Amino acid sequence: MRTIATANVNGIRAASKKGIIPWLNTVAADVVLLQEVRADEHQIPPEALEAGGWHWVIAPSLAAKGRAGVAVLTREEPQAARIGFGGLVAAAKEFDTHGRYAEVDLPGLTVASLYLPSGETDTPRQAEKERFMAAFADYLTAAAARAKEGGRELLVCGDWNIAHAEADLKNWKANKKTAGFLPEERDWLTGLYGTGEFVDVVRALHPGVEGPYSWWSYRGRAFDNDAGWRIDLHVATPALAATATKAWVDRAPAHDARWSDHAPVLVTYDH
Repeated sequence: MRTIATANVNGIRAASKKGIIPWLNTVAADVVLLQEVRADEHQIPPEALEAGGWHWVIAPSLAAKGRAGVAVLTREEPQAARIGFGGLVAAAKEFDTHGRYAEVDLPGLTVASLYLPSGETDTPRQAEKERFMAAFADYLTAAAARAKEGGRELLVCGDWNIAHAEADLKNWKANKKTAGFLPEERDWLTGLYGTGEFVDVVRALHPGVEGPYSWWSYRGRAFDNDAGWRIDLHVATPALAATATKAWVDRAPAHDARWSDHAPVLVTYDH
């Protein structure tokens, strides 16, 4: 049995001043996936690196310093680690230095941290997001096959920056033309799940309900009103997804107790 957590920290240095250290010390998880670390290894506060006795695999952004960045934290030492996903998909090499993907092999499991580009409607940023999505879909197929050959399941957690359905964001009517809820982005996730190779684990455990949301804007009273988005996902191969027994969002008790604009999303797998 493993419990796995994913959290966009909105800058590990800022989060370290707001309360992530106690969380890293006490979270009842076997693996923690972090996004938007926004720091090289030497810039991460030592108290964060030392918290909880985790093994860290860090993929900083080399293309844009102080941006993006992901990390994989594990209780047990990984058998192997890979940064970027250009090794299996040539079109993905563009993103290998962007700090958006890292994965590790554990016994029976390959687990990855993903920070998919947020995009911006009708801009070059959206075009970049679409290139990433196209390359990443190809990679996932190849990675699932590689994991299967190695006797492992595949789990990709992180900030996917896409709300798949109307139930995945509170104010969906006002966001039909907003990056993160564009028809082509939603169709991309539909296609991914439609292959039968991947499952949205949290939605499978919480069907037919709004949310549970994992991101709320710092503006206004979005958090207090639970006007959020469900964009922090656990996407797993079907056999692994079938073992998931519990999924929840570790929502802060109050707005001023948050250490990020995202909340951690945890799933327990009987695997």
